[in-house]
Amino acid sequence: MGPAAETVHLIDGSLYVFRAWHSMPDAFHDADGHPVNAVHGFARFLCELLEKTRAEHVAVAFDASLTSSFRNAIYPAYKANRELPPLELERQFVLCRSITEALGVSVLIDHSYEADDLIGSALWSLRGHGLASVIVSADKDFGQLLGEHDEQWDFARNHRWGPAGVHEKLGVHPHQVADYLALCGDAVDNIPGVPGIGAKTAASLLAHFGSLDVLLERVEEVAFLRIRGAAACAARLREHAELALLYRRLTRIALDAPVASTADALRRGTGKGDLDALCEQLRFGPLTRSRLRAVLAGG
Repeated sequence: MGPAAETVHLIDGSLYVFRAWHSMPDAFHDADGHPVNAVHGFARFLCELLEKTRAEHVAVAFDASLTSSFRNAIYPAYKANRELPPLELERQFVLCRSITEALGVSVLIDHSYEADDLIGSALWSLRGHGLASVIVSADKDFGQLLGEHDEQWDFARNHRWGPAGVHEKLGVHPHQVADYLALCGDAVDNIPGVPGIGAKTAASLLAHFGSLDVLLERVEEVAFLRIRGAAACAARLREHAELALLYRRLTRIALDAPVASTADALRRGTGKGDLDALCEQLRFGPLTRSRLRAVLAGG
C-alpha cells in the first residue's frame, strides 16, 4: 500500500460474527442463560485486531438490512437463498455491537444499506480527504472498492492485497468487479448471472470490452471472439442484456449510504456504555475482562 496521511480500518462485522457463531462451541451463556458463543468469538477477534493494528481510526459495519435492503426492492429474490439468523443469533448481534461501542469503536449500521455499502461509502468519503482504507473481510465483492492506496485484509488467513491482487484472484480490475459478478453471477447473494457465462468467460469479455455497457453495445462482435461457444454467448447476452444490467445494480456497492465522512468521526473514543457491566452480563472470565480493559485503554 502506498503512502497516505492516515489509514482507516473498516471491518465487515457481520462476517466475523457469523464465523464466531459457527466456530465457537455452544458452551458460553450470559447471566440470563442465553447463548453468547458468537459474542465471545467476536470479542476475541476484535481484541486481536485492535492489539495488532493499534488502529486510531476504525469502524465496524453490521447488517441490519437482511430483508429491507434497497436491493430487495429492486430484485425480491436477492439473498432469498439465505435463512434469517435464528433469534438467539440476532440477540448476539446486538451484544456484539454493544461490545464494539464499549471499546470506543464506531458502529456503522442502516436498515436500507448493507454493511458492504456502509464500508464503501465510508471509504469513498475518506478517500476524498486523502485517507487510505484497509477493508477487513474475506468477501470478494469488496475488490471493487480498492484504490491505489487501499488494501483488503483477510484477517483469519492474514492475507492482504491491493488492486493488483483483485486481478490475480478474479482476472478483472477493481472497476470491473461489479460487471464481472453481474455476468457470471454470485451464488452467495442468489444472483444468477447470464446463463452459460462462467467466471473465465466473464473475465475474458471484460478484458476485451472493458465494461458491461460497452460489451452490450458491441454484442454483435462477441460471436467473432476466440472464446469457447462464442456464438451462443453472443445470443445469451442479447437475450439477457436487461437482466445483466439489473444484476449490476445488485452487485455494485453503493457509495451514497449515510455514514460519517471524516476520519475524526471514526477516531477511537473512550467507549460507550459500561464495559464492566457488559462483561458481567456476558459472564466473561477475568482474562477476557482484563484484555478488553487493556484494549479500551489503548494498551
